[in-house]
Amino acid sequence: MNNAALMTPGTVGASQAPAESASTLRLQCPVCSHSLHPSDLPDRAHSVCLECGFVLSEVDGIFRSLPPDRGSYFAQFIREYELVRAKEGRGSSSPNYYLELPFRDLTDRNSWQWRVRARTWRHMAKHILPEIESSYPQGCDVLDIGAGNGWLSYRMNLRGHRLVAVDLLDNDVDGLGAARHYFTRMSHPFLRFHAEMDHLPFAPAQFDVAIFNASFHYSVDYGQTLTEVLRCLRRPGHLIIADSPFYSGDESGKKMLVEKRAEFERRFGFRSDSVQTREYLTPQVLHELAEKLGLRWSVLKPWYGINWALRPAKARLLRRREPAKFYLLWAKVHN
Repeated sequence: MNNAALMTPGTVGASQAPAESASTLRLQCPVCSHSLHPSDLPDRAHSVCLECGFVLSEVDGIFRSLPPDRGSYFAQFIREYELVRAKEGRGSSSPNYYLELPFRDLTDRNSWQWRVRARTWRHMAKHILPEIESSYPQGCDVLDIGAGNGWLSYRMNLRGHRLVAVDLLDNDVDGLGAARHYFTRMSHPFLRFHAEMDHLPFAPAQFDVAIFNASFHYSVDYGQTLTEVLRCLRRPGHLIIADSPFYSGDESGKKMLVEKRAEFERRFGFRSDSVQTREYLTPQVLHELAEKLGLRWSVLKPWYGINWALRPAKARLLRRREPAKFYLLWAKVHN
């Protein structure tokens, strides 16, 4: 595979705020995996694949690296996802809303979910990050996959790391565009890429840590997704999966999917299944991924409170399906 052209993050585009400058980011075409070369435009806001002609452009500080055919493929999924999120009251017009995440939901519309996110983050910050950070005194290069509005990238940046945020959503309320609210508090804003997790626009071996932030379950093919992300990691590297639904077996996961589709159709008028995402994890799935990719998982179990801990018992008493658990999955990548 060819090496991609060097892009210095601090000069990637005229409209991009000063970004992480401790390292360069090498890009590759998400269509054919060949190098992307900077154009001769004065702002160097475009990179062109000389093999297939794909153009990666920077617009409003976000690098557009989703090919047109993949944009069409995801169009309905994104449209429905944004509609659901809007009806759930995600986002705010206040910058303070974003700056408080994940610890407080100032709108109080999704407080229980943010309490889960906050406890996951605190557990990660206490039990995973210190061990990783001890090996990187100058900070890590971190890939935030499924970054949403960028709150985790912001928190990691405050710890001294260099972030690249990736998401399919680029809107200004709940997607990558909302990250602008963090930039007023950051000396080195992180880079944002509108891209899909299975076709990342990065040349190999550029990140020390990859984090799926409540996003891994949106993969269509877990093996393909992890293969692509592992390609982007240096060795040794670290892979973290946070806040994806976890069940003891497929039966519970499949029941959840049936219930979710029916609930979405009732509330929103569609089943939200235009893209056949996997939606949940099981011990068997983790075992298969470990065997296929040479991973060894550490499973960490944050404490979400007594009411959360009692959910399985209540479900059994009421003869309901097993409720989802949210674990932190961590793999140290050596091969």
